[in-house]
Amino acid sequence: MGITQTLSKGLKREFEVIITSSDISKLVDEKLVNIAKEANLPGFRPGKVPVSVVKNRFGKQVLGEVVRESVDSATKETMEKNKLTPSSQPKIEIVSFEDGEDLKAKLSVEIMPDFEIPDLSSLEITKPVVKISNKEIEDAVEKIAKENVGTALIKQNRAAKVGDTVVIDFLGTVDGKAFEGGEAKGHNLKLGSNTFIPGFEDGLVGAVKGKTIDVKVTFPDDYQAKNLAGKKANFETTINEIKEDVDVKIDDDFAKTLGMEDLNALKKAVSEQMSKQHDQASREKSKRQILDKLAETVSFELPETLEKEEYNSICKAMNPNAKPDHDHNHADHDHDDNVPEADKGMSKDEKLDASEIAKRRVRLGLLLSEIGRKNNIKVEEEDTRNAMMKEIQKYPGQEKQVMDYFKNNPEAQQQLSGPIFEDKIIDFIMELASTKEKTVSVEELYKQEDLDLKKEAAKAKKSNKSVAGKVSKKTTTKVKKTDKK
Repeated sequence: MGITQTLSKGLKREFEVIITSSDISKLVDEKLVNIAKEANLPGFRPGKVPVSVVKNRFGKQVLGEVVRESVDSATKETMEKNKLTPSSQPKIEIVSFEDGEDLKAKLSVEIMPDFEIPDLSSLEITKPVVKISNKEIEDAVEKIAKENVGTALIKQNRAAKVGDTVVIDFLGTVDGKAFEGGEAKGHNLKLGSNTFIPGFEDGLVGAVKGKTIDVKVTFPDDYQAKNLAGKKANFETTINEIKEDVDVKIDDDFAKTLGMEDLNALKKAVSEQMSKQHDQASREKSKRQILDKLAETVSFELPETLEKEEYNSICKAMNPNAKPDHDHNHADHDHDDNVPEADKGMSKDEKLDASEIAKRRVRLGLLLSEIGRKNNIKVEEEDTRNAMMKEIQKYPGQEKQVMDYFKNNPEAQQQLSGPIFEDKIIDFIMELASTKEKTVSVEELYKQEDLDLKKEAAKAKKSNKSVAGKVSKKTTTKVKKTDKK
């Protein structure tokens, strides 16, 4: 086997790989001999099949296996011999191969850039903190009480009004014909809740117990059942009971209905839940600060393949009308005009925004990965299993199907481990960074920031501009071998 480097430009490397015909023939013969020892073909005793017969029967298949294994072996040997760390899957293309001739192939790979990990202990982070007041806890408990309000039959015989809960039987028809999902018995409906189609609840206001009335409505034009959208319907409805809300007294007995020992235990549980939510929001704010500071700190050349993949992904989010099924690379295959580019139809400014975001995301992704690798941060099997169980709990009644999906799709499991890996790295950085707390209001803590692509693009332009020019001055620097600090 011969391996010769033909290109070294930036992060791109190309090699000419030659696998001699004698090496291929030797491997093919070895496989055929092994098959002959175990083959069980009609007319021959097991293990006594002539190699020539095996070759006629399985020769092409074995040759294909040998070529594939040889190419894979050449790729691995090239990476190890040249001490290359690929940033994406290496591509190998067979240039020429005829029976009895040497196999010639071209191996292309983009390598990981070299860069210094910044001094993480020098990062200054302001952590927003919310102090929970007694009033906020009282308000939260009152909200829980309103959500758990009880009902009781009305004491006097009166007509139904907004706010009442009516127990009804109904049958819906369109053009005199009943339709699927248009009938129910003993259904509880709170008037004014707007849970039924427009006009239905209004039609029951003023109705009295024991009476049957016709409620005429028109289904919305955008109704989910297309066969009913825009149609006029009649609901023959009987009022069985009328109930009114009963005020809930917030005391120990109320707390016990929620499974708490007493009211103080309920308030404590509410306080802990609020603290947990505030801590998560605070962490997200701190995480954004870390990412922003890191994005403006480190500059290095980006692998073109990763940048292109991220660019296409962002374009799909910004431009949902163009969704290619595969990466459209003119250098690799002929252009197919029927497959739209991810950025087809986007304006020049939109494409620039997508490009800026892609650069920032790839740079941060590589930097975080290097921090994780250098500090031996890993996603354990238990971490992925716990994440999987949380995902499964989102689909009650379909647990087995979801579990089977994850078991049969390693890529799906990998998608779960990615965020876990990032969170572990962020936690690691937070431990080293210089952090000071700042008391803020609940409104300030939950203020939405940088959640849309347009705002992210503005932030990306700023961070990309701050590191511009550094690449041209010094394309690569060695990764500093430091300890955690």
